[in-house]
Amino acid sequence: MLKVHLVEDETLFAKSVARRIERDGYEVEISATVTQAQLSLENGLPDILLLDVRLPDGSGLDLLREIRMRDDNAWKTLAVIIMTAYGELDDAVSAMKLGATDYLKKPVDLDELMLTISKVLANKQVKQKLDYSHLRDSQLVDKTTLIGSSKAVTVLRQQIVRIAQLVDKSTDTHPVVLIRGETGTGKDVAARFYHQSGSWHDKPYVHVDCASLPNELIEAELFGYERGAFTNAHQAKPGLIEAAEGGTLFLDEVGELPLELQAKLLNVLERRVVRRLGSTKEITISAHFVAATNRNLSAMVAEGSFRSDLLFRLNILELVLPPLTERGDDISLLVVHFVAQISRRYGLSPATLSADALAEIQQYTWPGNIRELQHVLERAVMLCQQSVITSTDLLLQTQAATNNTTVTSDKVQFEQMKLDDVEKYLIEQALLRNHGNVSQSARQLGLTRMAMRYRMDKYQL
Repeated sequence: MLKVHLVEDETLFAKSVARRIERDGYEVEISATVTQAQLSLENGLPDILLLDVRLPDGSGLDLLREIRMRDDNAWKTLAVIIMTAYGELDDAVSAMKLGATDYLKKPVDLDELMLTISKVLANKQVKQKLDYSHLRDSQLVDKTTLIGSSKAVTVLRQQIVRIAQLVDKSTDTHPVVLIRGETGTGKDVAARFYHQSGSWHDKPYVHVDCASLPNELIEAELFGYERGAFTNAHQAKPGLIEAAEGGTLFLDEVGELPLELQAKLLNVLERRVVRRLGSTKEITISAHFVAATNRNLSAMVAEGSFRSDLLFRLNILELVLPPLTERGDDISLLVVHFVAQISRRYGLSPATLSADALAEIQQYTWPGNIRELQHVLERAVMLCQQSVITSTDLLLQTQAATNNTTVTSDKVQFEQMKLDDVEKYLIEQALLRNHGNVSQSARQLGLTRMAMRYRMDKYQL
């Protein structure tokens, strides 16, 4: 059970606040003086300290200063909400400078108090998750890099580093970076490389897959919500945009966003503020925005499924990732990197490739680009004998033969089918290939998720 420690000398008010807090399922402890609070805190810290400024034996601000001066990180990060009398704005300002998490004016509205407690706890949970992510990322053996010596990758790498350096010098709003490329070309890797190339590399990196979030949840996930904003919104929750504060928000497959959310995203990019669902308050944000897509956004604008003004806002700095077949000798470098990485992951001796396996890899067309190469090599490393990968371990000939057989079979069937039958068949096959994943199937067919859902309902799939 979450614990709130209330430091308040007005007995009736303290009991009223405690009853309201306990009603929402929190444990409450009350101290009437600074001395009592100090003794209690030494015995164990609460989740939230609710602290009055005017106390019989001292000032709550002095106690707050003492808490923030402790060497222990648990004391430094303790959530403290200051309560100050109406009109004593200087106390509130001083409290925030000393590191208060939030403040409330007396007389305190109990519903506002509970909303503030919920918001503070939600932000604390998000920060804990992000701190864990930072620690985990800092311990990674392999830092993100763009592997390759081809001209396309060399130029791309130089462009990303230059953009990051210029953004570091800018005192104005950070420009949006748009990354285009086929599925599997490494758009997330390019976004992470951009994040790590800037001075904000130690701040959060938040990856949002716009295609995988359900339509009914994506707005709440992106923008956050206040308590009571909708059914089951029992406490406030910051959205992913807020979670990326100071760092990078990567909007993967941005072309899959519903039209109504595109307008809200445009407002965020233009004004750099976000408003949670159910709130009238706007929160200023300073995240670096990176968007990516494998779709033709200009064509989507023409067909009315993507906003032209959002495209203009996204398309300020565009980076294009080439398909793997256009990267020449980069394939060999990627093979060496992935084999070493995969071998290390499974505690195996580094595998080597036979001459026939390497030749087959060079000749294969790689429709799934780098992602397909990585998956093929992972399977091969796990199946190979004596740490030598042969062409048999790759299974590329079997895969290519299967694809050719399917194409021939499809051609025969299509000649005997009507247009609706062909469309239904293609949708069925895409869903089968992707194990029912609607978003992935839609992308392969060149459809939006909404258009895919419409056709599935039409054909009762």
